[in-house]
Amino acid sequence: MLISQKVICDSMTKPIMSDHFIDRKPSDIRAAQIEFAKRTDNVKAINVAIGNVSLPMHPALFKRMSNLADDSSPFNKGVLKYTATVGMKETNQAILNIIAASNFKVDNLYSQITDGGSHAMELVIIGTCGAAGTSEKPLMLIDAAYTNYLSMAKRTGRATVSISRKLQENGKFALPDISEIEKMIETEKPGALVVIPYDNPTGHFYDHQTMIELGKLCVKYNLWMISDEAYRELYYVDTQTSSIWGLTNDNVPGIEGRRISIETASKVWNACGLRIGALVTDNYEFHEKCVFEQTANLCAPAIAQYIMGGLAHETKEDLQAWFLKQRTYYKEIGQALIEEFHEWVPSGIISSPDASLYSVIDVRNIAKPGFDSSDFVKYCTKTGKVEIDGTEYTLLVAPMSGFYKVKEGQPNPGKTQMRVAYVETLEKMRLIPELFANLFNQFESQRT
Repeated sequence: MLISQKVICDSMTKPIMSDHFIDRKPSDIRAAQIEFAKRTDNVKAINVAIGNVSLPMHPALFKRMSNLADDSSPFNKGVLKYTATVGMKETNQAILNIIAASNFKVDNLYSQITDGGSHAMELVIIGTCGAAGTSEKPLMLIDAAYTNYLSMAKRTGRATVSISRKLQENGKFALPDISEIEKMIETEKPGALVVIPYDNPTGHFYDHQTMIELGKLCVKYNLWMISDEAYRELYYVDTQTSSIWGLTNDNVPGIEGRRISIETASKVWNACGLRIGALVTDNYEFHEKCVFEQTANLCAPAIAQYIMGGLAHETKEDLQAWFLKQRTYYKEIGQALIEEFHEWVPSGIISSPDASLYSVIDVRNIAKPGFDSSDFVKYCTKTGKVEIDGTEYTLLVAPMSGFYKVKEGQPNPGKTQMRVAYVETLEKMRLIPELFANLFNQFESQRT
């Protein structure tokens, strides 16, 4: 008697996914967008859960994108070959030109192009931390920390340790005392320290003196210093540009040779979807090994590299004018957001927009016990709505629980915190305080 193929298939055991995949959930910055996509009503979402910049990209990039088939383009014959793994020479020149425009020396810096800043994160974690599956030489983060560092470390089997900063009642984030950071370094023995001078997710700005103090710790304990500079030049306080490239042996003896920065086209250049990043270091051996590691990926996207390469030919004056334009735009949004938030949610806390393009909302003083920002976000994505001027809206924000790595049994500050990105138009950004206040009240009223 013949048995049908269907019966055989149904009786077979399904293949088993890895534990990593079984446990995997979307990152907190993408969760709201994924859930809202399942919604079937006509509610419009104001999506500030992810830093998906909606401004036009720099004119030099737009010009190249618009002329890919012109005689001047390397793709005008329809041939699209791999580039060198390190990236196109012109694209690497563009990255160094950008750093130089912030008045930092680039003579002894080595750049390699990556698939966005995220791939640079993965490479740098592999290159500076201990062996996979061990707790040796973990990556040290300062919470609230950008979630992708935790995700990339988990993906590659590398350990992480975190020390938390605190969102104060006045809306300012405060780093732990330098002695506390040093104590954790002594205890945990990390391989590298990650700093984000223009911080994502908090909007906290690390000034030059703070970078010097952290740099001295890296020298004292022989750590790599990794600076995520995706938002370099986006600061809104009266001070100078801050960067790892402002640290030299003159102000931090021994810092040279351990400096690494992560660069990207996404934020300052308004080209998130281009997916071009770079890993820059002053350590040639690290640079060479990093390129060797990336050979498994072959190369970053060639067309995107070419588009980014347009910035290699911009003058310092032109680039600085662009920096100022971006700062002016985001400063206006940040100031308007916090002013109107305090009107709609007087007892809530919103972090000061000192840098990058984010603020953190904290409802710890006004939420009922047991509030969970992840549950609030689910409510907003699935059922929450507010009518404003005849249109029904909901608000997508990023719950902050996943931005903290806390020890079991300790409270997670992110449970009452949500990140807001300044990525919608000014008109829509002005709706956020009203939307948040109404959605928060709706959520709390139906919560026992």
